[in-house]
Amino acid sequence: MAGFWGNRKKEREARAVEDAVISRRAGSALVAADERIRTISDELVYAEAELGPDATRPMKDALAAVRQHLSEAFHLHQLLHDEIPDTSEEIRTRSARILQLCEWAEDLLDDRSEALAKPIERARRAPEIIAGIRADVERLTTRLPQVKTTIERLTSRYSEEALRKVAGNHAEASQLLEFALHGAEVSERRRDAGQREQANLALETAIEAVRRATTLIEAVDGYEVEALRAESTLDAIVIDSRDDLATAKDVATVPEVARAMATLEKELGALAPSGTLTDPFEELTRLREANAALDTAVAKARERAARPVIPESHVRHAIDDADRQLGVARSVISGHRGWIGADARTRLAEAERIRIDLNWASGPTIPEDDREKALTDARRCGMLAAEALQLAQRDIDSSRPQDGPPWGGQGGGRRGGGSDLMGGILGGLVIGSILDGFFD
Repeated sequence: MAGFWGNRKKEREARAVEDAVISRRAGSALVAADERIRTISDELVYAEAELGPDATRPMKDALAAVRQHLSEAFHLHQLLHDEIPDTSEEIRTRSARILQLCEWAEDLLDDRSEALAKPIERARRAPEIIAGIRADVERLTTRLPQVKTTIERLTSRYSEEALRKVAGNHAEASQLLEFALHGAEVSERRRDAGQREQANLALETAIEAVRRATTLIEAVDGYEVEALRAESTLDAIVIDSRDDLATAKDVATVPEVARAMATLEKELGALAPSGTLTDPFEELTRLREANAALDTAVAKARERAARPVIPESHVRHAIDDADRQLGVARSVISGHRGWIGADARTRLAEAERIRIDLNWASGPTIPEDDREKALTDARRCGMLAAEALQLAQRDIDSSRPQDGPPWGGQGGGRRGGGSDLMGGILGGLVIGSILDGFFD
């Protein structure tokens, strides 16, 4: 008994230590969260002065929510330290809840602080950023004449449809650069007038205008490079397509190949003559698609030639055989439902599922490409039905009374009769399956 009470005492002491640890953790987390609230509240005053009330409203809402939830945490902490003793379970539950609330508060404040950090930094660096905007505008403005020249050169080479993406880039970039300068000036004036929120908004729009203008200017140079690359690729695909047409002649009697060849020849004939305005991107896309379609049709035709097509009659015969085996299995299992176990039922259910999936083959014709799969599924269905029948017979035999019938006679003779009958059914199905193999 001394050992028993000694063990109980050690357990209580260990639990008390664990309770004290989690309680201290909860208290430390609560102090840290409360201090975080106070620090962010002080910083929010400066942030609002820099950004305005609208930009800082999400942080205000977050602080309000955190204060509300931390009031629950403080209440739980008070319960842990009042004059009423707490059980071990109460200490752990309340401490865990305090930790959960503090962690949620810290995560929310981290998220909102991170969202405010960049705008605050930008607002504090506003004079430096405005100077950078003006320098960028001046640098990009010097590139505008070259952009105009490039677009004129592209216009003499490519069609209007091909140049739709970049034709207006020069004019749009010029307007954006003017807008960026105006935004920078507005930002300075609003900041000097103490209208920080409007100043920051104008600064944001100026930064975005410079970014978009840069993208438009660089897109013109990039377009010229990509257009030249498309022309080079188009020349290579034209040569490749003509070679593919010559190679495909040995299977040109296949309808799919003939159609693909006709489409590719049509696309080759539709290419713009040399010296005319073209759209290399559109021509490349059409020719590439036609070339890929011919490759696919030729590969399929050659694969089919290397593997003889299964006669449709073989597939129909396999499906009919599966239906016969399914019918017998269903009949036996339905007639002895109380005796049939899960294995036989599972085989039958799987066979029926496969047969349902084979319904697509009930149409007037079965496509040549699908016959192999249909034959495999039909044979699988028949095999599962046969297995279901065998398992059902096993369940029936094991469920029959072992003693003779109450009216006398040999019980074994009755069992043997059932087995003989089932054996005849199974034998017929197996023989049918074997004979079916001679037609493959």
